[in-house]
Amino acid sequence: CACTAASSGCGYALAGRGSFLPTSIRSVGIPKLENRSTFFQVEDILTEKIRAEFIGRGKYTVTPEETGADALLTGEVLGISIVPVNLNEQQLASRYLFTVAMKVAFTDTHTQDVIWSNDSLIFRGEYDLQPTGGAFSGETFLDTQRSSMDRIATDVARSVVTAILEAFCCRRSRPRGRG
Repeated sequence: CACTAASSGCGYALAGRGSFLPTSIRSVGIPKLENRSTFFQVEDILTEKIRAEFIGRGKYTVTPEETGADALLTGEVLGISIVPVNLNEQQLASRYLFTVAMKVAFTDTHTQDVIWSNDSLIFRGEYDLQPTGGAFSGETFLDTQRSSMDRIATDVARSVVTAILEAFCCRRSRPRGRG
């Protein structure tokens, strides 16, 4: 696949090799995500992790404000599902598949052009967890499993920021990174 992409001359780049954002974008506003899931305060954790991921890239100043930045990242957590995929010797679930559905847009605030958006961004990951009381609920998940949600949110944030900044991208005259 890499050889084909390299020989096609299409301009593909591997993730982790830079940013395709306009050089005029130096600051990014990332207000709190909206939460439409049944998981309490997940928007706080995900917003914090997305901000940290942008800061960790070292090229951008990040602010929680919607105004005053060169670009604005907005998003919604549409839903979260947790499905057991492995049982331990007591026949209790010990490994879970987390699916996070989000809607994210990244807009140039000077031109109001949407640089990148995805209305159905899906993140899936399997995690070994030991829930309190044998099952997860939307209301108690964050209270009892903050460290697990931190790991998941870190992975989601990395996926979102990578998709915006560095994802496989065929640079053509059409807008990049949509959908």
